Amino acid sequence: MLPSRFVTEETQSPSAVEPQASAINFAGFVISLAHTAAVHFGDVADPFSGAKTETNIVAAQQMIDILALLDQKTRGNLTAEERQLLDQLLRELRVRYAEAQNASSEAAGADPASRIVLP
Repeated sequence: MLPSRFVTEETQSPSAVEPQASAINFAGFVISLAHTAAVHFGDVADPFSGAKTETNIVAAQQMIDILALLDQKTRGNLTAEERQLLDQLLRELRVRYAEAQNASSEAAGADPASRIVLP
């Protein structure tokens, strides 16, 4: 309960306790991080310029790492739906990362079957 000096007509109105349309929730936050990874993969256009960006595997990997960290730190504190969303996004982004790595090694002329790093 708010101290009386903070209680105003605005805080007492029913609209003050209703969630804002722009209020962020866990699912929206996780999806925004996954969307940023998709931008770094070059799969979607940059939200500001509208132009498709070049693949930035390092930045995409960083977004996957952030989601993995979030996954670790929220264990036991998520609803079943939130857990399923996070698990599914991580799985899909990791597969996409492997595809992007294979594509970049093929473009560099490396033998895709070889795991030897060439200088």
